[in-house]
Amino acid sequence: MERSYPAYYRDFHCLASACPDSCCKEWTVDIDPDAAQRYRALSGPLGDRLRQVLEDTDSGTVMAIENGRCPMWRRDGLCQIQAELGHDALCQVCREYPRLRHEYGSFEELGLELSCPEAARLILTSPVLPPVTETVPDENIPSNDPQALEILLQSRKVLLELLENEQYSLPQILAITLLYSYDVQLALNTKQLPPLDPAQALASCEKYAAKADIQALFDYFKTLEILTDEWSSILEAGPQPPRWTSAHRALARYFINRYWLQSVWDYEPAIRIKLTAAACLMVSAIKGDPIKTAQLFSKEIENDPDNVEAILDDAYASPALTDAFLLGLLLR
Repeated sequence: MERSYPAYYRDFHCLASACPDSCCKEWTVDIDPDAAQRYRALSGPLGDRLRQVLEDTDSGTVMAIENGRCPMWRRDGLCQIQAELGHDALCQVCREYPRLRHEYGSFEELGLELSCPEAARLILTSPVLPPVTETVPDENIPSNDPQALEILLQSRKVLLELLENEQYSLPQILAITLLYSYDVQLALNTKQLPPLDPAQALASCEKYAAKADIQALFDYFKTLEILTDEWSSILEAGPQPPRWTSAHRALARYFINRYWLQSVWDYEPAIRIKLTAAACLMVSAIKGDPIKTAQLFSKEIENDPDNVEAILDDAYASPALTDAFLLGLLLR
């Protein structure tokens, strides 16, 4: 089986106590069954403490936060479990974060989650290089629709090449990509992928674009679950005039790489491009460092499955996510 990952993937190292944020605060940590069983069987003060803070919910065992942080997070910013028992004793989520793994039958892709500050720096500042590929033992992963997957791979290549085309601004590229996603959506059923003519697609987008106010997009994000006071304050403050940098192109590349192929499950790449466009628009309209802003956006949205699911579900229904509205924000 083939495995691929970004060229910067192996460069990631946890900043531990030097991290400007922490994956040990504000999030309720899911504990896998094996780790929960081990933790509850531990002797001594650490075992006693773990038995106090582990909670069973309808969806599984969690490490409930106390005073906004994981109870295993020490004052020096390190994990008490890792300090006493070693890295391998961590639960699966803590052991793997921020590493991602997506399996597509005959191949798998690895990546990093944008919600980690150090991962965000690598994702948004690293040079654009071909992914690293290697062969690993076949794990007999069930195959997806091979024809649909091939169409998604071909079309993703088209989109990633378009992102490197300096002839078009990023808002124009996102608009073209949204229109193209419907061609791909149709191709997943017909099994015939049409070529992309960016200039012609952009002209069509200009016709479809409606008058739009980005405040409506901020208002939509207020309806989603909010994790931090910082994000709540940003949404209440409202948008700044959008500004577009190389980091925003890298942000679009990250979303396309992470989500486009997942359309093999439902044949709906358009809803994932709407997620991509909304993310880029929001980050471009928030004052401050785009890398820090993108990391916070990911922490609030990507690391809350309910929020991602809500955006995908609302992609056709919410006024702030309609084609005409998004095209209006991108092109007007």
